[in-house]
Amino acid sequence: MSEAILVSERIGQFHVESDRGRDRLEYTEYGSGDRWVVLLPGLLIPRRMHDGLARSLAGAGLHVVTLDPLGHGGSDRPADPLAYSTTHWAQQVVALLDHLGAKDAVLGGTSLGANVALEVAAIAPKRVRGLILEMPVLHNGLGAGIGAFAPLMFTARRLPFAITGLRWATRAVPRRAVPGWTGVVLDTLGQYPAAMAAYTHGLFFGRVAPLAHERRRITAPALVIGHPWDPIHLRADAALLAEELPNATFEEARSIVEWRVSPGRLDELAVDFARARWQARARTRRTS
Repeated sequence: MSEAILVSERIGQFHVESDRGRDRLEYTEYGSGDRWVVLLPGLLIPRRMHDGLARSLAGAGLHVVTLDPLGHGGSDRPADPLAYSTTHWAQQVVALLDHLGAKDAVLGGTSLGANVALEVAAIAPKRVRGLILEMPVLHNGLGAGIGAFAPLMFTARRLPFAITGLRWATRAVPRRAVPGWTGVVLDTLGQYPAAMAAYTHGLFFGRVAPLAHERRRITAPALVIGHPWDPIHLRADAALLAEELPNATFEEARSIVEWRVSPGRLDELAVDFARARWQARARTRRTS
């Protein structure tokens, strides 16, 4: 599944309303049809991190959308901490499904994206056909996560020129001249200090993930992928989540970079899982 597959790609946008006003969100569509898959990136990372997986899924006949949640990539980046939490990001995913006219979808996410996908399953279970959850962050990894991102919040607030200078330096590198994941890293470094401080603040002091008793009520089939040797995305959190979810399967990645540098095995697992979720619906319709 790691081979390049030619599929149609379209960039789109939609708006969400809140007490603060109107925010614009950007996404990319791959493929077509009514078998939807939505992929969500990790914290600070743009949606293009999932380009390869999206193309593999679309090449298998699925209609895939990668979303930049508020504060990420090409979407708006308000400087208000109250704009950011997993609940707000989950509501944006539901708004995306409404915008697309999708009754439900398989949701996939990495790190923060996995937590947001879980939150969608908690607040809008009928919109979730299945979950592909890579590196979820629960209570075991929360301390290391705060230790890693609190200095970023401090830097963005007290030394904003450092964040701005890094953005200007990375913008000078033409994206077409570097490999795909190098471009993703460069885009991740292109942060705006006020927005960066706001969403790290909102993440720390808002809701990070559904509570344990809520997770145990999530009945959507799930593929949970954990990594060894990662202090923030602990294997223990992924394994715990797979035990809590009633219909989950746990898969251990060989390393934290396996899906980035050698995606074939995990792409195939994700494609098989997503296709099975839609085939299950087709069987249910025929039975009815």
